[in-house]
Amino acid sequence: MEGARKAMKITTLVENTTTCSTLGFEHGLSLYIEAAGKIILFDSGASELLAVNAEKLGIDLQRVDAAVLSHGHYDHSGGLKTFFTKNTHAPLYVRKEAFGPYYSERTEGEYHYIGVDPTLFGSNRFVFTSAFTPISGDITLFSKVDGTDSVPSGNQSLFRKEGETYTVDNFTHEQYLSIQEGDVRLLVTGCSHRGILNILKSYHDHRGFHPTHVIGGFHLYNHRTGEPEKPEVLEHIASVLLASKATFYTCHCTGEENYAALRGLMGEKVRYLAGGDMLQLGKENQHAST
Repeated sequence: MEGARKAMKITTLVENTTTCSTLGFEHGLSLYIEAAGKIILFDSGASELLAVNAEKLGIDLQRVDAAVLSHGHYDHSGGLKTFFTKNTHAPLYVRKEAFGPYYSERTEGEYHYIGVDPTLFGSNRFVFTSAFTPISGDITLFSKVDGTDSVPSGNQSLFRKEGETYTVDNFTHEQYLSIQEGDVRLLVTGCSHRGILNILKSYHDHRGFHPTHVIGGFHLYNHRTGEPEKPEVLEHIASVLLASKATFYTCHCTGEENYAALRGLMGEKVRYLAGGDMLQLGKENQHAST
């Protein structure tokens, strides 16, 4: 195990975009987090790309102490099989519900499987999480999120199959990572299907304060319609995020048009985290592209 660091370090292994010509990109997300004396892999992207990019970045996946799956979709779980071959010891913290049969309705009545690779079911690497699950010290997972404030409209085309019936997903399989080290209080979310405002409120309700930094996708882009969220929705989201005083690093499923709108409303309080970007959070925050 590594000793305590002066600053958290987050490297984006996989994202929809990259600013580095030598790295690959795909619709997916994977973060390599060094914080509080541990190394955490948060999500694994959609394929073996996380291992390819990690090697190019000089990152040894065998050093990961624990992995987290934010929810049961392929673009966050698709690299797990590759990760398990590169790392022989790290447990995967996952909601038991993440192995449900999840589908996307791309056109009316046409459903496509978007869940976890079924060949992974039954692995002895899983640690099933509850509403609140400690990983180590000030590294905790939580999944108890209520509320309906600005829940992504794109959720309406995402389903769980029950028998022969497709039911709109309620995302009980989604969970979030909380890390506190020194003066940094970090919240990490994969896609924020429960709504970034509800997740932020839940964090505050649990901890009694807001995070100083938030990283993750906000799922503001509707893949079925191809449309961004309505301007009034984005304005409301931006106002609540600003009121929290946190700094937000967004990516993946937020959508470029939505990010541009949030940037216009929030300025330097929201930034984009692309593949290969390295972020240091501490007394002097640094955001570098490879």
